[in-house]
Amino acid sequence: MGLMTNLLTLPLAPVRATIALAEQIRQQAEAEYYDPARIRLQLEQIDTLRENGEIDPDVAAAWEDELVSRLYQPREET
Repeated sequence: MGLMTNLLTLPLAPVRATIALAEQIRQQAEAEYYDPARIRLQLEQIDTLRENGEIDPDVAAAWEDELVSRLYQPREET
């Protein structure tokens, strides 16, 4: 039964491999998106831009709010 199933589903192997690759990419992207060190770095960059007058304080505050909420947002574990 296992051999027949493998032979019959062999044409689907590229699809399964693509799905597995997409899942790995999604997991890596989420890990980077929610990484506390990366978020802190982005907050520091926003602070530097604000100090140099390169960014509007309202825009900086909005970015900081988004980053802080991401920092405390629970992630789904898969």
